[in-house]
Amino acid sequence: MKLSSVLLGGPMPAKQHVGRVALVGRPNVGKSTLLNVMVDEKIAIVSPHPQTTRQRLLGVRTDRTSQIAFVDTPGLQLGSTPPRHRLGVRMQNEALESLRDADAVLVVVDARAEPDAELLAVVPKGAVLALNKVDLVRPRSRLLPTLEAWQKAHDFAALVPISAKTGSGVADLLRELGERLPPGEPLFDEDTLTDRPARFLAAEIVREKLLLRTRDEIPHGIAVTVDRFDELGKRGTRIALTIHVPKESHKKIVVGRAGAVLKAVGTAARHELSRLLGVPVHLSLWVRVTPDWVDDPKALGELGFES
Repeated sequence: MKLSSVLLGGPMPAKQHVGRVALVGRPNVGKSTLLNVMVDEKIAIVSPHPQTTRQRLLGVRTDRTSQIAFVDTPGLQLGSTPPRHRLGVRMQNEALESLRDADAVLVVVDARAEPDAELLAVVPKGAVLALNKVDLVRPRSRLLPTLEAWQKAHDFAALVPISAKTGSGVADLLRELGERLPPGEPLFDEDTLTDRPARFLAAEIVREKLLLRTRDEIPHGIAVTVDRFDELGKRGTRIALTIHVPKESHKKIVVGRAGAVLKAVGTAARHELSRLLGVPVHLSLWVRVTPDWVDDPKALGELGFES
């Protein structure tokens, strides 16, 4: 999908460094926030809840020297924290498969964390490590020992302290990644930001607004599907979506008293989609109970989660 042009700063060179970079790491380390910063557009939803990312999402950054296709992946659940249901298993497989398909691997970790042996066991040699959330490291003197510990724990090509929240270090990270990709012809048009269609982003944005407004037991049971996506020219875009929850009690929470939660979600999602698509958006939301969909192979397939 082409959403906006990247500022290129002059004519493109004959050859750029080109390739796919897999973003991997544990849940809640900031991979999706980092992806949005690196492509300079919000294409990945973000919430405080773990496992917000459920499917691989491609984000493309094109500049004068490189075109990097980043593949954001679900957070890895390994060893002592295995997936709890079939959806989790499929998410895990998506993340591990991305390691095999990538030209380079970017491992994202929390800069306050010690080396993670379970994570490093699946990371190839020569990956680049981004120590995210350096703005939260206290005292700052703790950062150097942490960097040294990660460096000793694995054969990384580079270690880069960053803050996806503030943007600190991201330019250095992009330069490190670009230099590790081979020269070649661009894989995408220079104004392409993602290969996902607008209808996918619409469902994700509605899910994000729900994640930000529901309690801890609800988010893992929410899925959103698109029933209609009608482009009406100057009149805008008409979108109808269904929100799937596994229990009747969850439906009541998602709808809220007198429909308050669903109304707030619809308003927030409509504003963001209008900005993203550049046209007025007419949004309709419905809530449906789909029992135990996170562990039902048939339901998972119908909701778009391939086996």
